[in-house]
Amino acid sequence: MKSDLFSSENLAQQATAPGMTLQNAKSVKYAVNGEMLARQGSMIAYRGNLQFERKGQGIGGMLKRAVTGEGLPLMAVRGQGEAWFAHEAANCFIVDIEPGDALTINGRNVLCFDPTLSYEIKTVKGGGMVGGGLFNSVFTGQGKLAVICDGSPIVIPVTPQLPVYVDTDAVVGWSAQLSTGLHRSQSVGSMIRGGSGEAVQLMLQGEGFVIVRPSELVERPATS
Repeated sequence: MKSDLFSSENLAQQATAPGMTLQNAKSVKYAVNGEMLARQGSMIAYRGNLQFERKGQGIGGMLKRAVTGEGLPLMAVRGQGEAWFAHEAANCFIVDIEPGDALTINGRNVLCFDPTLSYEIKTVKGGGMVGGGLFNSVFTGQGKLAVICDGSPIVIPVTPQLPVYVDTDAVVGWSAQLSTGLHRSQSVGSMIRGGSGEAVQLMLQGEGFVIVRPSELVERPATS
């Protein structure tokens, strides 16, 4: 049988070392030797002896997710084998987090990560009035984190002299050392006349970067 479908770039190769690698632009392969963590429902294939178990977020995390719709619903993957992860054909990126780094990522943009990383769901200062609250996951420690993004992300530098203002529906993540606040870019008079659709943004100040996606979040109707 012959086809471009069977070209080498589409063929899954045997892993040579534990951990995660990009299978292609839309999926991540993880060679599991013990345990790793991934978003619930993101496994698309596996081989070997693996078990998948839902991982709780703790009482605080569950309450935040129930109130805001955000959070980080995770599953633990244990055993020995290889697993592939993806989410709705979003673009995948692997971030190497080193000691002293701290990265804030929206829960909807987390795909999978090494168990050596620590994460905590935190309230974003200044985001309390936006959509009922804004809760992101702060990653620290040492290891790899796979991030997903609808479309090609834009990484915007933030400096003390030049803060950045982002739409909360488009933001993927930012340097955790940045300070955040609520910013109104529309006058009261303009809002009364119907508004521009861009009334309030999240302001990020300090030294670092912010990652945004080239589209705003679109709420999908629930399916039965």
